[in-house]
Amino acid sequence: MSKLTCECGHDNPRGTIVCESCGKPLGSNENEEKLLDMKYEGVARRSQTYTTTFIDKVWMFFSSVKVGIWIIIVTLLASAIGTIYPQEMYIPPTVRAVDYYADEYGLFGQIYYQLGLHNMYSSWWYMLLIASLGISILIASIDRFFPLYRALKNQRVTRHANFLRRQRVYGTSEVDNIDEAFESVKVKLKEKKYNISEENGNIVAEKGRFARWGPYVNHIGLIVFLIGCMLRYFPGMYVDEHMWIREGETTVVPSTGGQYHIGNEEFLVELYDEDDEVFGEAMQRAGGPIVKTYQTNAVLYERENTGAVGSEGELIEVDRKKIRVNDPMKFDSYALYQVDYKLHELNKMSFTLENKETGETFGRIDIDLFNPDAVYDLGEGYRIEIREYFPDFVMSSSNVPSTRSQIPDNPVFIFDMYTPETPEGEVSFVGIQTNLEPMGENDYKMTFVDVETKHVSALIVRKDYTLPFLIIGGIIFMIGLVQGSYWAHRRIWFQRIDGKVWIAGHTNKNYLALRKDIDHVIEETSISSPIDQVEEEEKE
Repeated sequence: MSKLTCECGHDNPRGTIVCESCGKPLGSNENEEKLLDMKYEGVARRSQTYTTTFIDKVWMFFSSVKVGIWIIIVTLLASAIGTIYPQEMYIPPTVRAVDYYADEYGLFGQIYYQLGLHNMYSSWWYMLLIASLGISILIASIDRFFPLYRALKNQRVTRHANFLRRQRVYGTSEVDNIDEAFESVKVKLKEKKYNISEENGNIVAEKGRFARWGPYVNHIGLIVFLIGCMLRYFPGMYVDEHMWIREGETTVVPSTGGQYHIGNEEFLVELYDEDDEVFGEAMQRAGGPIVKTYQTNAVLYERENTGAVGSEGELIEVDRKKIRVNDPMKFDSYALYQVDYKLHELNKMSFTLENKETGETFGRIDIDLFNPDAVYDLGEGYRIEIREYFPDFVMSSSNVPSTRSQIPDNPVFIFDMYTPETPEGEVSFVGIQTNLEPMGENDYKMTFVDVETKHVSALIVRKDYTLPFLIIGGIIFMIGLVQGSYWAHRRIWFQRIDGKVWIAGHTNKNYLALRKDIDHVIEETSISSPIDQVEEEEKE
């Protein structure tokens, strides 16, 4: 970049409005009378200097505060839309998402699903919004931080007269003994905790410069926080999955790559006593028992690595825990939380083959509702085959038998029954309190005998490596917020020009406090109090 050389000899980057060293206004700004824009000390920013190439235009776009605000607004609106209906991770895991949104919320729910809003926070376009916000914050910070830092670092004590005249707080005084007045001023400035620098008999007092960096500390915190949010969608960084486990079962813990298994030895539910002094009345109003606590007596297993190719290894018990609400089982960065349960879920159904005319029965079949066999041989030529199985039976919109899920909440079977008298087989449609003969009247029927149920426990598997990013980002943001909110960067210049004392003051906020400081340090001198030029203009 070509340079602008000020009369003081300092080389300023092209686009600088106020000399970084002496403060003299440069270029077309030199002859103006209005107050100087001191937001960024009048320095040259890349976004205002380089404007020709594609990279320059991208930099200009993302460095704009207006663009950043619009990205924030769009992100907030998208986030709000994502809360209209529950995200897929929060719907019952036993229900298909496409059916859930249509059944629960009708047409709008179906549109919500079709647009992909049910998994919005992990969608590519939402991640692009978050990334754009982070890029905007980063570029806007770089575009302003380094020029501002350079300008504050290079500033001299002695400033150009035009610089002093165009500060908001400004005044001149005729003083008999300037040296004596300045000595008194320096003592008072030190009482106010100002840092004092001197040059050629001139003084600049400064304090609270670190407050100028508060917004940039905020931005660092936000960037760290956004990185933490985005890392949640990288494999292995964040896990939040549901699992259902039945009593007596052992199953793999999701997202552990088969390394860990969990066994449910027993599930217990404790209810409040109806005579309880505290909850008795509430139970009467509720018309039923109130759950006090529920827990899973769990056993954690780890698969032993034998090193043999094709060998899965043996499961080794590593821990036992009574998992309750807010009392999880923790292991190897994972935590298993108790979140829900289901009592008396159907597990097995038993039937017998019966001759309708004689009432004679032939054998018994016990069907595992989660893993039914295809054929059940009863011996002596009697055989049952399962033609179709619908764990959660429902008639579809086209009047065809279907199932809502693989959970046996309403199991229905279509049996083929083979007997010596009916070698070609007969068809029976059997469900709970349902026994139909869709292919015509049969000689035999399937008769319900017994049912076996089990309690089912719902656990959430969680692992979160992004939490430190979120916490650190939040802490950094709060530090920047306090830094920029409770302190102000104040500067006061005392200069000797043409036998007079010139005073100018600048602060990034609270000019009233700055003027009080100035009045305090000059109260025992003959220096006149400067005026607030903005207030004077308003009076006129």
